[in-house]
Amino acid sequence: MGKYFGTDGIRGRANETLTAETAFKVGRYLGWYFSREGKQNIIIGKDTRLSSDMLENALAAGIAAEGSNACLAGYCPTPMISYLVQTGDFACGAMISASHNPFYDNGIKIFSKDGLKMSSDVEDLIEEFIDGHVTIDYKTDGDVGKVVPYPEGLEKYFAWLKSEFPFDLSGMKLAADTANGSASVTAERALKALGADVTMMNNQPDGVNINTKCGSTHPEGLQEFVKNGDYDLGLAFDGDADRMIMVAPDGSLITGDHVLYVCGKYFRDKGVLNNNAVVTTVMANLGLFIALEREGIQAVSTQVGDKYVFERMVQDDDIVGGEQSGHIIFKEHERTGDGLVTALVFLGIMKNTGKSALELCEGLTIFPQLLVNVKVADKEEAMQDPDVQNAISEVNERLKGSGRLLVRPSGTEPLVRVMAEAETDEICAREVGRIVDIVKDKFGID
Repeated sequence: MGKYFGTDGIRGRANETLTAETAFKVGRYLGWYFSREGKQNIIIGKDTRLSSDMLENALAAGIAAEGSNACLAGYCPTPMISYLVQTGDFACGAMISASHNPFYDNGIKIFSKDGLKMSSDVEDLIEEFIDGHVTIDYKTDGDVGKVVPYPEGLEKYFAWLKSEFPFDLSGMKLAADTANGSASVTAERALKALGADVTMMNNQPDGVNINTKCGSTHPEGLQEFVKNGDYDLGLAFDGDADRMIMVAPDGSLITGDHVLYVCGKYFRDKGVLNNNAVVTTVMANLGLFIALEREGIQAVSTQVGDKYVFERMVQDDDIVGGEQSGHIIFKEHERTGDGLVTALVFLGIMKNTGKSALELCEGLTIFPQLLVNVKVADKEEAMQDPDVQNAISEVNERLKGSGRLLVRPSGTEPLVRVMAEAETDEICAREVGRIVDIVKDKFGID
């Protein structure tokens, strides 16, 4: 990871870690880099948080100042930008979002022409420019770029969804929590267009309510709502709509692990599961690995991050992969996770099999899991500390065969994440507590 770019672009508190000036510089470098052989178009999308307008304007001004055109798609899901970059006349794309983070954070994700996160080589060049190690001249006269609205982006995205999933969801009763984020402008229209009966929750963004006690990171309200209603499925999106977890009619959660299990079995039975494998990350629940092994399906694990999942999928030509958080990639349809696509694939499996969500998930037992984030001054130093490493080894030795411990630095925040899976919640709490206490004592900050 670089100085500014983490595993998912630049992210931090708006106007502290990520300022309008930084966004302007990112825009300038992108505008210059892609206009070296003539004026290019760069598409920008944003989520609904308060600072997104500010950063969008700064980014667009930088792009135009260096001879490229900034095309503003407005409020939209992150995967829409990935799709439009691949299919439209755009040299690259940028999404202004901090995903599932609180409203006061924001971020900039940059997509290359092939719809993937920008290569680390280009990110390194941008960082050199941000820090003043490289200078470039402003464009003048007729070489200056334009800033133009691009409202047709949403229409092209809806048309694509309809062409990819040409089925009828009539009779399906759904509840959708859009986290007051990007899915607020897409989910209801897309699902109703396919005939579903949809009840919406948390779809009135005001700039500060994105992800606040709602959406995929706080699904408790949707769980209660679905449990007390007559719904086939609940859908909980995150702030930029690239991930989505579901709620079964009894109020229980259907995570990304459940989706990988259901899709792995369904695609295997259809004879289309390449390599008889599903790609996931080291953070997947132990129960998923056990259930897939029982089904004769290989679980290929990568480090945490959707880009690593996709890289492995491309390398091995696997068709489905993803993360427990609900960030699922279906290579036939997309190159980055899309919460709506995940919902439509799952609903299509329900429709084609005639099975309920709970019936599809039968056979997967999720182990109790506890994740505690410890705020630290230096996450890399904390990870390399001998006392921390020794304690991790001791816990894993105790849990061998009946659980596991995973300790890793966050890719986007100054945190060490301590996660345990075991046969009981009590064991999880005890073993996580041992590691947390050591990390806090030696490296913790308030």
